[in-house]
Amino acid sequence: MNDLFLKSTSRRAGLRGAAHLGLAAFVAAALPLSAQAAQGDAVEALRAFVREVKVGRADFTQTVTSPDGAKKKVSSGRMEFSRPNRFRFSYQKPYVQTIVGDGQKVWFHDPDLSQVTVRKMGDALGSTPAALLAGQSLERDFELKADASRDGVDWVLATPRQKDGTLQWMKAGFRGRALVAVEIADSFGQRSMLQWTELQTDMVLPADTFRFVVPAGTDVSEQ
Repeated sequence: MNDLFLKSTSRRAGLRGAAHLGLAAFVAAALPLSAQAAQGDAVEALRAFVREVKVGRADFTQTVTSPDGAKKKVSSGRMEFSRPNRFRFSYQKPYVQTIVGDGQKVWFHDPDLSQVTVRKMGDALGSTPAALLAGQSLERDFELKADASRDGVDWVLATPRQKDGTLQWMKAGFRGRALVAVEIADSFGQRSMLQWTELQTDMVLPADTFRFVVPAGTDVSEQ
């Protein structure tokens, strides 16, 4: 994957990896149901989200925790998506980074490094959190089952069917039919929690929202 959503080496690389970890996957169905929904309903809520929510925009906060739990990195920004296979993640803090899926390719832009990495959409999605956000074949790529509820949130555990990637598992948390958080774990023990507010699903996003233009003087690496 790049690894899409999953990479950390130096402090900056760790933050860039945290951004990749966050593509993922995170919007609300925002349908009014009781918050007392049974755990089994969370699985259906996830299916309904993938089936029914076609467009969305929200501000998000992402917290990445090291394997020993001692270190945390917090980033924030705005995400937008339009099914199928179009999304934009604009990280603003602590560093600017943009991830754009235009339906054919996924573009990773790090302006501080003047660097863009490009991957084919099929290679970049696969069994990753992006499949939850923009894909249409969730149960082809993941095994789904209800997980334990906590703090008033019902969770769905999604395990990749392909076991050779760096994504170990993903959990989607629902209050009723509203998706409120996504937790992700990689094979190195790193975890990422993504939370968002004020999800909008009733707008029309301009087509150029999901078009990426390489800035002048930027190195491009296509994988």
